[in-house]
Amino acid sequence: MQHSADWVIIIMHVRSIGVSALKGGRHRSRDHILLETDGPVGDRVFAVVDLEAGQVVRTVEHPSLVTCEARWDGGVLSVEIDGERITAPPRMSGHRLALDYWGRAAAMEVVDGPWAREISRLLGRTVVLARSTVAGEVVYGDSVTIATTGSLRRLALESGIAVDERRFRSTFTIDTGDAAAHLEDDWAGRELALGGARLLVGSGVPRCAVIDLEPDTGARGTCLLKMLAGYRLNAGEIEFGVYARVIRPGTVSRGDPARLLPVDGPGQLST
Repeated sequence: MQHSADWVIIIMHVRSIGVSALKGGRHRSRDHILLETDGPVGDRVFAVVDLEAGQVVRTVEHPSLVTCEARWDGGVLSVEIDGERITAPPRMSGHRLALDYWGRAAAMEVVDGPWAREISRLLGRTVVLARSTVAGEVVYGDSVTIATTGSLRRLALESGIAVDERRFRSTFTIDTGDAAAHLEDDWAGRELALGGARLLVGSGVPRCAVIDLEPDTGARGTCLLKMLAGYRLNAGEIEFGVYARVIRPGTVSRGDPARLLPVDGPGQLST
């Protein structure tokens, strides 16, 4: 951030990485992640689908979904559902779907296996498990989201409670040290180097009541969205963090430096 003619050098690094193989499932911490051009490998590969409604099930309407912890590794899907872990290779059924996902079509295919029955019991409605046929189909905006420690610290001060960063389900939380809150707002259109990857930062991430769900249990119990709206309402959206897309694939690990690449003329330079 620049004040007058002075440069401010901000040392940043990746504090945490989180993904979920199951859309809306528990956000899992990772030590490292491979970013491909279409996003983090293994993130939001599967989704819970209501066939009758023709929709991907939304976490904000079914908060118990966040209790499902999914692992997707070596062609094997393992999901913990209501305390029981169910592990098997998913079998593609051939039943292809064009689903509504927040007003746009998402191409998916129903997966045969033991998970749908248990998830249906947990949610209290009949659902199936489906896999995206194209990466990034059940992503609201860009494939990567970024939050910063400065912004989390500001929300904690405003709300008077400790804020678990998992509530925001960000791909990366960047430690920005003592820098001001919402520094990331100024990164739009800038390139950000993370580990071996490079991202192009986009617009702010609009938030919903999912941030008021306890990350492990799905219980509602905070008013963080209302609190955030008090100072982050922008053109009808309550924004926290920023979107980004991958412009150079690579692996990112916890502790890796985060560096904004220089631009021509006056501006911010971070290393």
